[in-house]
Amino acid sequence: MKTPLITGLHHITAMASDPQVNLDFYAGFLGLRLVKKTVNFDAPDVYHLYYGDETGNAGSIMTFFPFGASPYRGKHGTGQAATTSFSIPMNAIDYWMKRFEQYDIKYKHPQSRFNEAVIYFEDPDGLGLELVANDTDTRSPFTYGHIPAEFAIRGFWGSELWETSYERTEALLTGHLGYKFIGEAGVRRRYVPENAAGELAGKYVDILWDSNQRYGQGGIGTVHHIAFDTPTDETQQAVREILLSKHYVPTQVLDRQYFHSIYFREPGGVLFEVATTPPGFVLDETVENLGTALKLPPWQERNRGQIEKLLQPISLEKTLEKYALKV
Repeated sequence: MKTPLITGLHHITAMASDPQVNLDFYAGFLGLRLVKKTVNFDAPDVYHLYYGDETGNAGSIMTFFPFGASPYRGKHGTGQAATTSFSIPMNAIDYWMKRFEQYDIKYKHPQSRFNEAVIYFEDPDGLGLELVANDTDTRSPFTYGHIPAEFAIRGFWGSELWETSYERTEALLTGHLGYKFIGEAGVRRRYVPENAAGELAGKYVDILWDSNQRYGQGGIGTVHHIAFDTPTDETQQAVREILLSKHYVPTQVLDRQYFHSIYFREPGGVLFEVATTPPGFVLDETVENLGTALKLPPWQERNRGQIEKLLQPISLEKTLEKYALKV
């Protein structure tokens, strides 16, 4: 069988404010693993925090650039990957509703979508999130122990793109990135990789289109980019060549240490990335020690002392103490 060029989602990167608040919410409240604590390679005075499953598998990785007390607040609107969905078991709905109430986090009661039950909520910076309850996701959850494994998040369910129309973005997805259209509900259209078989969690891309919706504004509380997973450097290069032949403008391949990346804008304005599955997050830490040390790219090691002085100290131990109470 021919190797697919795109296998699903790799990661989603958003912008946040306070790094400790971000850590508290994603590792503490949601129970995701802090897979990697590093810096923005283009702005090393800013953390780059990665959250995911036990080893940071593609399709589970939510990442953040926490800029501190930045005045640049984003606004949700078209041209954005506005909502990120996580997968939970169907029997976890009551657990999570109680957990929202326990920690006084506003949420919308479950809504029906396709064959799913969806709970919408926002993180402390206003980023749109969902828990999608389903009985199809068989991936193993990660838990620090403060969330029972039977209720824990399995990884992404999918990503939601807000567009003024769907036609051009759909043409990119289905014509050049190997996705196929599988259904619609009102103004929502859903896509999965055309070669996907069996389990589809972590692979869904939904387009919500509304010609009257305002354009979004990037900043704190918005997604910076959505990354698609490609198996190898060779498949990434094949995607890049296809994009060039169709008059897109992808970047050169950039070394992000844990994966290699190209970036380009889709027709509606969302920044897309295509990231390789390897090398992965155990490149410079053991599985047991993932996320415990500040990891810098080799070219920044000589600046470690200066960088560490600029970064706000954060503590996973304090996070887990704060959220140790079980529902």
